Amino acid sequence: MEFQPYAIVNGKKMRRGFTTGSCAAAASKAATMMLIENRDIHSIEIDTPRGWRITLPIQQIERSSNAVKCCVVKDGGDDPDATHGIHIYASARLIDKEGIVIRAGEGIGTVTRPGLQVEVGQPAVNPVPRQMILKEVGEVLPKGKGVEITLSIPEGVEVAKKTFNPRLGISGGISILGTSGIVEPMSEEAWRESLALELSMLAAAGHKNVVLVPGNYGEQLAIKSLHIHKDIIVRTSNFIGYMLEKCVEYGFEKVLLIGHLGKLVKVAAGIFYTHSHMADARAEIMTAYAAAQGADWDTVKELLNSNTTEEAVQLLEQAGITGIYGMIARRVGERCRQKSGCKLQVGTVIFTLEKGILAMDDTAKSILQELKQCE
Repeated sequence: MEFQPYAIVNGKKMRRGFTTGSCAAAASKAATMMLIENRDIHSIEIDTPRGWRITLPIQQIERSSNAVKCCVVKDGGDDPDATHGIHIYASARLIDKEGIVIRAGEGIGTVTRPGLQVEVGQPAVNPVPRQMILKEVGEVLPKGKGVEITLSIPEGVEVAKKTFNPRLGISGGISILGTSGIVEPMSEEAWRESLALELSMLAAAGHKNVVLVPGNYGEQLAIKSLHIHKDIIVRTSNFIGYMLEKCVEYGFEKVLLIGHLGKLVKVAAGIFYTHSHMADARAEIMTAYAAAQGADWDTVKELLNSNTTEEAVQLLEQAGITGIYGMIARRVGERCRQKSGCKLQVGTVIFTLEKGILAMDDTAKSILQELKQCE
């Protein structure tokens, strides 16, 4: 199938890129072909799990007495991440044993914690990229021959510091990743999967309780104000519903959800994907809860016209309507429990940057107490 280099995202034409797995497979195939055929090549075709056949340029060819080394420069398209522009090398060396041996060199991490797709102690080369390498190299390796492929990424150690790898228990470099071989521009799927990886690792370590936070502010409040250990805190970004579903899938029993009022008030209304481009009904939801608490008509109108959550909080404070926060916290917990099919107990802590913690429901208090007892 012909590769489609562009995708339309939110009405914009954006360029697709290639995963580290595709780059590693291309470099491995090219190095093997040049070793076998004793000639230089400057581009190579490979198949991707997506079904597209792609052509990648080959650079920095090096020869020794019994090996050939080359690289592919990672191109993330219009969705560049920390690995965009790195050099992914493959060295091919003939060996006496028939078959293909894959080794990892400089800049490729080692898995140190369970819960990933690769066993502890093994190089962080995921199963799909590994199969891609075996397939592509196998196409050019003569029958009865054997080759050792050594992958390396010199920038990997430094680049890994900008990724999730240290939190995931991958040390010494980056991972060779990719399930489709193609980087989709602005791919939310890849972002969700990276967040869910942390949940899978906690589950593999035997944890039944987890703390979910949409972002950095929630994480800092959890650590500094609630004294929760950072190892059981997982970020959700805007994918709160998705992460709750993953909690069920991985066998968690209790979830403590800690978030800013402006984010969690959406969840109170059953909005589980909280990006403002998808759903921004904060003023309307706050107004509804304030009205339920007896807000007068002038306050209702001002709340509806408020531009920010902080402005709405000021209006509520002026009107003396503070019971709204506990009501919202309880509703968030109930909505999340329903979202999980009643398989999770979910406690909620709501805060703002100026006021700090505004409310926590009884379930949150119970989970916090349990977390402290487990320390």
